[in-house]
This record gives sequence, structure tokens and C-alpha cells, in this order.
Amino acid sequence: MSFRQTLLMSALIFVSLPGLAADLTSAVKADYDSYLAPLFDHFHRNPELSLVEFETAARMAKELRDAGFDVTEKVGGTGVIALLKNGPGPLVMMRADMDGLPIEEKSGLAYASTKQQQSPITEQPVHTMHACGHDVHITSLVGTARQMVARKDEWAGTLMLLVQPGEERLIGAKTMMADKLWERFGKPDYALAFHVGANREEGFVNVSEGSPFAGADTVDITIHGVGTHGASPHQGKDPIVLGAQIVMALQTLVSRELSPRDPGVVTVGSFHAGTKHNIISDQAVLQLTVRNTSPETRELLLKGIKRIAENMGRVAGMPEDKLPEVVVSDESVPPTVNDAELTRRLKSAWAAKLGASQVIDIPTKGMGAEDFPFFTTDPAIRSVYWTVGGTSAEDIAREAAGGAPVPSHHSPLFKINPEPSVRTGVESTVIALMELMHKP
Repeated sequence: MSFRQTLLMSALIFVSLPGLAADLTSAVKADYDSYLAPLFDHFHRNPELSLVEFETAARMAKELRDAGFDVTEKVGGTGVIALLKNGPGPLVMMRADMDGLPIEEKSGLAYASTKQQQSPITEQPVHTMHACGHDVHITSLVGTARQMVARKDEWAGTLMLLVQPGEERLIGAKTMMADKLWERFGKPDYALAFHVGANREEGFVNVSEGSPFAGADTVDITIHGVGTHGASPHQGKDPIVLGAQIVMALQTLVSRELSPRDPGVVTVGSFHAGTKHNIISDQAVLQLTVRNTSPETRELLLKGIKRIAENMGRVAGMPEDKLPEVVVSDESVPPTVNDAELTRRLKSAWAAKLGASQVIDIPTKGMGAEDFPFFTTDPAIRSVYWTVGGTSAEDIAREAAGGAPVPSHHSPLFKINPEPSVRTGVESTVIALMELMHKP
């Protein structure tokens, strides 16, 4: 059966069913069974690393072009932009990230990835895996494209589907924006994205006002010392001792300077110094990740890190030209912040179509980061980022009862249930788009 015939049959189903909810649910299930399931299988078996997603991007471009979109490839590297203009109305962007991770899959799934790819960082072959669910995101984006084409008489405006590279390195959104994204394709009135959640029950949509993902900064502290023999510490300045004092002093930033109701994280992930047991080195290096959910918290933490590091150097008696050096790298991302009014509007639409019990509001406990806000902060675009559940109720209950834990994102054991994840991804996206672009 040709794709045009498939669309015609889908359109007939749409007309015969009463109401959008039943219509959409049935249509998405039929499309998953016949088309999206093998597409997900393909993407899961063939993950590609950040910024070298050449085959994935080409397949996505073909899928979206076949669905009826005007497609531009190689945007900001391997990014893909698909546009469908359908008369006057808002321009709405829906984003899906497509990169995998350098992890050897050990999930035990029949369709587990066995792929290897040369790392663009180390230039060595590494195993690759979709250990964060981006295969769900891009499969759902294709399903969304197909549903929106079939419903062209129900909405108006321009739909932009954005396939993003390099999210796992928090760089892909930057590269696309640097390629004059909005100048070339138009600045959206609304921007949307979702993530599948292994820690959420399948079939549920989780959305919160505020910040579902934290901002993140990468910070390096170079600590200078005066090298000497380990048996004569009085003749030098030990950068390891100074570094340890800085690490401990940094713990007071969140516990004593940040309001208890404001989240923040300062983690020292790496401490490198010295070469031998009996040598006091002349340098130590700390590597930090710093997380926040507001610009105010970010400023407080970064200023505090610099103040503590430099003044601990003074405490140790280091001269002004040898004080610890604090460098905030450009590997930083602002927090993802949902527009409150838009969040309430979409939550209401989801509750009406999916059922109020299927729409939840559980704040994120961790401080994971996303590069989606590079699309939405400068210039400011009203946006909502939500989560769809990816794990069965039985598996979540088993973990809660002390049984086998649900594998986390970025684990070699990571797995989600593809059908409910993809279907909820498509349904929630189409409902959101129809709410924002619905014909009166």
C-alpha cells in the first residue's frame, strides 16, 4: 500500500470516529502497529553519537519529507528542519533530539544495539546505545508529522519539526542557533519538547510549571602551589591541602548561602594533583559541575566559587599573582523554564483529551540539564517541556517494594517500553499542537 493510500485510509477512520480523543488514540495505535514500531526498532539498533548522527539525520529527513513536509538538512551540522505551512496562524516548533551515547548496551533486549562508531572526541571506536530514550523522541516526531498531515483541515499556521543533534553534549542547540536558525526559518511563537522518563509510569504525561531541568555550568579551578620534597613541606605551599580546603569550603555555598527553598548543586567531580608519593606538586586542578534553576542562583554560586577559591589562596599565604584561577567554560546551559500560562493551557488540553488522571505534576528531584533553552531564551519564546512515562507500573511497583531497580537514564541496562512511550509521545504532542493551532 502506498503512503498516499495509507493517509486516505487514516482520513476515513478520522471521519468515522466521534471526537478527537478516540480518533487520535485509535489512529496512533494503528500507525504504531503498522509503521512506527519497525521505525523505532531501526533507530534503537542504530544509535549514533553527538554531532555525527549522519544516518539518523538522513533517515529522519526522508521520513518527514515522505510525510509531506518541506525539509532542510545539515542545519548546524546534522540538524534537520521540516516545515508544513497550512495557512495563516502561529508558527509552532516541536523539537526531538536524536543522538545516542558511547555506552555498550547490556539491556538484554532482542533489539539491543551492537553498533560501534568512531568517537568524534577520542577518534577511537566505541559502542553506541540509545541510553536516554532519544529513539522514542524521533520516532514520536515522525508519528506526529503523519498525524498532523492527516489533520490539515483541523489546524492552521506553520508547523516546524526540529531534529536536533548533540543534546548529550549540550551543544547541538547552540550549533543550530549559530546557523541562523530563526533568521532562515522564522522565529516560533511557541516551542515544545518532551522527554521519555524511565522513572515515570507509561501512559502518563508529567508537566510542571517552573523549571523541569536545571541550568549547568562547567567550572575549572587551577590551584597554584610551591613544589618541594614531601619530607620538607615547610619549604613549599601544598596545593593538595589548599585544594582540599577549597572543596570543603564550597560545601557552605548551598548549605549556608543559598535559600533552603532554592535548589542548587556544587559538585567537585575531579581532583588531580601530584605525580609521586614524596613530591609536593606545584599545581592541583579541580573540575566542578554547578547546577541552578534560576539566573539569580547561578550568579550566587559562581560568584561564591570564585570568592572562596581566591580567598582560601590568601589564607594559605599565596601571593596575589598565584591565587587560584577560576574559569567558567562555555559548556554552560541556562535552566529550562516552562511558561506558566502556557503550561496550564496545555495541561488542561491533555486532561480533556487523555483523561485528568493521566496528567500529573511531579517535580523533578534531580538537577539534570538540557540544552533546549538555547532555543527559547535569546530571543525569548514561550515554551513547555514535558515528560512521558516509559516504564510499566509493575516494574515501578517492584522497585518500590525493594525489588530490582528501574535502570536509570545513561545506564547500559536502560530500557523503556516502546509502544506506550511512543504512542503517548505522539498523542501528547498532537494534542498540544492542535490546542495551539486549532481552527476556530
